[in-house]
Amino acid sequence: MCAEKKKQKPNYLWSLMHQKCSRCRSGDMFQTKSSYQLKRFMKMYEKCPACEQLMEIEVGFYYGTSYVSYALTVAISVSTFVAWWVLIGMSVNDNRFFWWMGINITLLIVLQPYLMRLSRAIWLSFFVRYNANWQTEKPDKFERG
Repeated sequence: MCAEKKKQKPNYLWSLMHQKCSRCRSGDMFQTKSSYQLKRFMKMYEKCPACEQLMEIEVGFYYGTSYVSYALTVAISVSTFVAWWVLIGMSVNDNRFFWWMGINITLLIVLQPYLMRLSRAIWLSFFVRYNANWQTEKPDKFERG
């Protein structure tokens, strides 16, 4: 075994789910850990606390997150529909469809704060790539930098 352990690249999905900076995958994007502190849950750092990557690359950068959030809610709705169909079944003779619809709407409302933050993390990862040398290299300069 080597005396020096090779530092592993942080997992992409883990960093998205925990809303970490997409450049270093270790700094937090949001000032609060919980998605359910509703007064402050969308407050972001101006720069990543670990690597100093700008969180808002340009003015209005996060408008595109609505598309990501829409795709996530459609994916959740389709997956719950398929799971409901396989496990419980659908029928026009009773109200199983309406039960699924009610449960799905409730689930989406409960998950909405988390999905909003997740969509921002995904959107930022489209434009800012992971840099293994983030500790020694400065982040790229963007319009706001």
